Amino acid sequence: MAWEEELFAVLDDLEQQAEALYDAERGLELADRSRSEYQQVTFASRLMASVGLEVVLDVRGAGAVVGMLGRVGTGWCLVSGSGQDWIVALGAVTAVRGASERSVPEVAWSPVTRLGLGSALRRLADAGERCLLHLADGRVLDGTVLRVGADFVEARTGERGRTVLVPYDALAAVQSR
Repeated sequence: MAWEEELFAVLDDLEQQAEALYDAERGLELADRSRSEYQQVTFASRLMASVGLEVVLDVRGAGAVVGMLGRVGTGWCLVSGSGQDWIVALGAVTAVRGASERSVPEVAWSPVTRLGLGSALRRLADAGERCLLHLADGRVLDGTVLRVGADFVEARTGERGRTVLVPYDALAAVQSR
């Protein structure tokens, strides 16, 4: 019987070694898969998972925008804080602090979140309220959004009511007054 016990002990030892090798190999494989899958995560999907959180967005031309992330759409987000709302062009965001560790893939977004920057700006035009248009170069236009085109916004600015066209690419953020 002693030889049978020794044989079983050797077989148990070999089985444990095989399991340990498998676990080590599987751990490396999972880490590699995780890294390769993360390349599919977009900036917008990370922001989508952060809706409802307090965030700080560093925005080119506008500085730090602080508040609760209320909505994310295609190419823009809405931040509310200190009694003001900000529509921020995602292309103007240089850094985000306070974002969720998770992401929400775009296939899980509702159809409403697929609306672009123009939809958010059209709501401002419909409201007819004064706002500040922060441009990517740091200039600020005080005015009212009149109309929204395919790739630009038309605003009335200044005391004389001059009309200005601002391409989306030059627009960093719009701040409510």
